[in-house]
Amino acid sequence: MKHIYAFCIAIVLFGTKAWAQPVSAYTNFQNQFMVWDNGIERKIESLLPVRYEIGRVAVPYLDNTRNFKIYSKGGVQLINQGFTSDFKVTDNLVAYRNNNALFVWENGTTTRLSNYISTYTVGDSVVLFFDNVRSVYKAYYGGNLYEIESFLGGGNNMTVDSNAVNDGLSIADGQLPSVKVSDNIAAFITYANRFKVFYHGETTELETFTVTSFDVGRNIVAYVDANRNFKVFYNGEVNEIESFTPASYKAGDNVMAYISNDGNFKIFYNGEVNTVGYFSPEYKVGDNIVAYKDASGYFKVFYKGKIYTLDAYYPQSYKISYNSLAYVNAAGMLRLFSEGEVYDVTNASTADWRLDYDVIQYRFGQNMYKIFYKGKTH
Repeated sequence: MKHIYAFCIAIVLFGTKAWAQPVSAYTNFQNQFMVWDNGIERKIESLLPVRYEIGRVAVPYLDNTRNFKIYSKGGVQLINQGFTSDFKVTDNLVAYRNNNALFVWENGTTTRLSNYISTYTVGDSVVLFFDNVRSVYKAYYGGNLYEIESFLGGGNNMTVDSNAVNDGLSIADGQLPSVKVSDNIAAFITYANRFKVFYHGETTELETFTVTSFDVGRNIVAYVDANRNFKVFYNGEVNEIESFTPASYKAGDNVMAYISNDGNFKIFYNGEVNTVGYFSPEYKVGDNIVAYKDASGYFKVFYKGKIYTLDAYYPQSYKISYNSLAYVNAAGMLRLFSEGEVYDVTNASTADWRLDYDVIQYRFGQNMYKIFYKGKTH
């Protein structure tokens, strides 16, 4: 194990290039529905939408007459007229229901997944659902459909859980879900109590006996096995990292943080366990980020192998998304940590703000909006 030493970072003006085109959306003071698309504002509806969600490359919404539409790459695509009852958006996908039928939209193309489903959940590039027609769990990934399992164990509660897993809670007692889905991976307990993962289009059995608990993130599954050993599935391999159950743990994108049985705060990253220190902090794990309160009360972030000091106090609330973290400090400054850089966004009084991946949208006055992205205010 290696020890990580913290260092402070300077405030700079420009970040690195994003992998995908950033979008945000809002309704202005004229009640027009606006999309901010990589620096360009576009009016896409003259009336307030019934509901909308913001993904990395798409903005799905129900317009004023409940027509379901998706904005992406500068244009609006009409999906259907009044049939959509539910929808979810992630980095790359939009999954939606028309009554009991399930569809997925990816890169402008719509695919029908099932005519009759009971439940579903979606990650950045995977959709997991129960097909009532065939009575089988299926996964959509990379444009293909895969049959996963006929029956799952536990309560068959599909979830994308944001809470840490604490020692003392178990799947067998119904305190934890038996199915979890993250960006590109799903983990589940079968009816025969075997523990399996669906990853890169393949289903792999990790344990033949039921596990006590587990959590998932992009490319990673952390779990406590039947003998209470703590293990990690990462890059297609299983490794035991502790012989005792941790006090708590949480997986995120390519990273996992935990408080070990002996009271050390540790972070698993890039195949290695990093010991941060002997303390039990408050912490959250997100997209490549572990944010925590250190032993001195400082607000710190572990990001891609380095530790950054953000502030001298730990904020009551903050948001993590897409290599980014946003919060308001004690002086009232809205701050953004994104891809290793820190930005002071604004110290003006804001009525509301939100973090859409690595884009900050904030409101002031009567529905007046500003967008902050990569060091620039729009």
